[in-house]
Amino acid sequence: MEENIIVGAPRYCPVLPLKNLVALPKSIVPVVVGREVSIAAVEYAMAHNKKEIFITAQQSPDIDIPTGDDLYVHGTRGVILQVVKLQNGTLKILVEGVTRARIASIEQEAPFIGVMLEELSSQEIKHAPTLKSLWKELLGLFKEYIGLNEKLSSDLLGLFRGPEDLDFLCDTIAVHVSFTFTEKQALIELVDLKERALLVTEFLKREVDNLRTDKTIRKRVQSQVEKHQRDYYLTEQLRAIQRELGRDDAAQEIEEIRKKAKKIKMSAEALEKVESELRRLEQMPPMSPEAAVARNYVDWLITIPWHEKSKDTVSLQKAEQLLDDSHAGMKKPKERVVEFLAARKYAKENLKHAPIICLVGPPGVGKTSFAQSIAEALGRPMVRISLGGVRDEAEIRGHRRTYIGAMPGKIIQSMKRIKVMNPVIVLDEIDKMSMDFRGDPSSALLEVLDPEQNKNFVDHFLEVEYDLSNVMFIATANVGENIPYPLLDRMEVIYLNGYTEAEKLEIAKKFLIPKHLQEHALSSEKVVLSDLVLKSMIEDFTKEAGVRQLERYIAKIMRKCIQVLLANKKVKSVEVTHDMLEKWFGVPPFRREDRKRVDATGLATGLAWTEVGGDVLEIEVTVLKGKGGLTLTGQLGEVMQESAQAAMSYLRSRAKDLGLKENFYADLDVHVHIPEGAIPKDGPSAGITIATAVMSALTQIPVKCTVAMTGEITLRGRVLPVGGLKEKLLAATRFGIKQVIVSKQNAKDIKEFVHELDPSLTIAYVETMDEVAALALEKNPFIAHDKKVIKPSNADKLKKPARGKKIKGKK
Repeated sequence: MEENIIVGAPRYCPVLPLKNLVALPKSIVPVVVGREVSIAAVEYAMAHNKKEIFITAQQSPDIDIPTGDDLYVHGTRGVILQVVKLQNGTLKILVEGVTRARIASIEQEAPFIGVMLEELSSQEIKHAPTLKSLWKELLGLFKEYIGLNEKLSSDLLGLFRGPEDLDFLCDTIAVHVSFTFTEKQALIELVDLKERALLVTEFLKREVDNLRTDKTIRKRVQSQVEKHQRDYYLTEQLRAIQRELGRDDAAQEIEEIRKKAKKIKMSAEALEKVESELRRLEQMPPMSPEAAVARNYVDWLITIPWHEKSKDTVSLQKAEQLLDDSHAGMKKPKERVVEFLAARKYAKENLKHAPIICLVGPPGVGKTSFAQSIAEALGRPMVRISLGGVRDEAEIRGHRRTYIGAMPGKIIQSMKRIKVMNPVIVLDEIDKMSMDFRGDPSSALLEVLDPEQNKNFVDHFLEVEYDLSNVMFIATANVGENIPYPLLDRMEVIYLNGYTEAEKLEIAKKFLIPKHLQEHALSSEKVVLSDLVLKSMIEDFTKEAGVRQLERYIAKIMRKCIQVLLANKKVKSVEVTHDMLEKWFGVPPFRREDRKRVDATGLATGLAWTEVGGDVLEIEVTVLKGKGGLTLTGQLGEVMQESAQAAMSYLRSRAKDLGLKENFYADLDVHVHIPEGAIPKDGPSAGITIATAVMSALTQIPVKCTVAMTGEITLRGRVLPVGGLKEKLLAATRFGIKQVIVSKQNAKDIKEFVHELDPSLTIAYVETMDEVAALALEKNPFIAHDKKVIKPSNADKLKKPARGKKIKGKK
């Protein structure tokens, strides 16, 4: 095959090296020759080589004086048609490519490169159908290329007669089509006509596709330009018509809105909506109902903030001082706010998502006012949204614009009112929402309170995405269990406990009394409230977790003092006493009577948690003759009833250890009652209290009146941990309890607030019911029966001794 493609014997020929240019057979190439080695080669060819010269490309265009090793082996043998000498000494020549050739050997490199040349012929395609198919495909593509390329004339197609000109067609296409230098060099090196035709077809298809794309783009650009010209012409006509109709003011107003929309840099989607509505407005009469709807929609879009933000106050000391001055206690919420401020100061704009906090606590502990203090500490504006009783999803997401009187939801309304993108929004009473046939607002809040979703929040009225990720949401609730779990899971829940009596006293002295003195134009010299009187008010007249009721009493004292001052001009100051409290407020509703607490059988003291703080729960048990029944009264919930059943089962399993008959319950009924039957009670924390009371009633061992307890009981007698310990232990102190029994697993919880407890209160940590009985009963029932002396009855004394045995009596 190698011999078949070489034509004739090698012959000597000078070389014209080219940079980034490939000369193909059947092509005429203009070349400017400036290098000495190239000029010498051209002069030699014109004088001694019948104008023939070998044209090949340099492997690297950066070489100015190439050698034989710097050239491609394959090139084209050409004939110099014309030489023009220019004034600067360079030559401008026209070279026509004749045939493919390659370097057999390098004969010289100075003053020009001379080589022995081997001419190459194309390897023909012998299979006629293949030849015809390649010819047809290539010619069709070339026709399409000429049709798409305005620079080429269709006269080129007349140069080709038929499939026998496939070689000529390939080289002609390579000359006239914008192939790359590397692609042209690959074509010059291919002597196999079939392979070369396939490669040219591949390159040509790519170029045709590029031209199609270019044509489509040009057509689209042209149509856009024409459309803009047409729109401009029609707009000018429309303006002229509107001027004639007296609507020029409306058009000017629409243009001002359009400029404002572009100026505020709203999102592309919102800008598109505004532009669409403005175009509709331009076509409508100004007084039409549809124009009012469209104008209202546009007004909402351009009045909500899109980029405006308030600058955060990141002074940690100032924020801490402000929070401490405005609210007593609340250690965990304050720590969380200061953490966010610190992170914001350190991370700056990298901290993209604001925290979403839910404050859960009883009424009156200051959840809403604390949210206001957070906004002040951050230096952000605050808006409050009350969700109590909300049952319509549209309150959150807004109404569709198709409805009459439609408007955005409360979130977007708040953003418009506050005018910045990073306010503090308080979602008050989030646990009081309900649902009906109009939707579930709590489900709509799932998107609002999710940091990953609220950056693309869509209001039904606006119908465009709006970024809420910079908003700091603070939700408040009284009962966390009333919040759906998916919604609760999206928020960082912080539980606020009720205030202790000491905290209430501090709040009254530091916040409430100064506030009402100022409101009533009084001074601390005119109204004197001692700590003892305040404590009496807190203990005897209020029973709450917060301080709302206390504040009402303080306000009433101010009014009564004003009456006293006005009635007697000589009185300059009023010192409030206990007698005045009873005169003004009546009998104290919550006074704890100084009754004598005595140890009693079947009466145990438990501790309970309520929304208004801790309380003491007395459990009474009576054992009656019966048939093994267990009666539970006092409006007990299911969990508490199950705790009583578990306690009873435990005691039955320990009957022998307690000195009871194994079937003692067969002829007894046990009645468990918890006083204040009108109040529902539930929870597992009364388990050990019920067990202690029943144990006392069965064994007739009194329970210590100075001991209270709380904990869940199991069938094995283990004592499990419970919650609400802070409120329970404070209640124990108020009621004069000296010792409280709790689960050992609760020790870690008590460490957090142990400094707030009365030092005289003793806390006993237990793991089993045996330890509870030893601490709560006057004597341990599990060892008392072992020491019991069993005296023989009269019948035993009259019996005669058996033979060989004596009866030994015990003195």
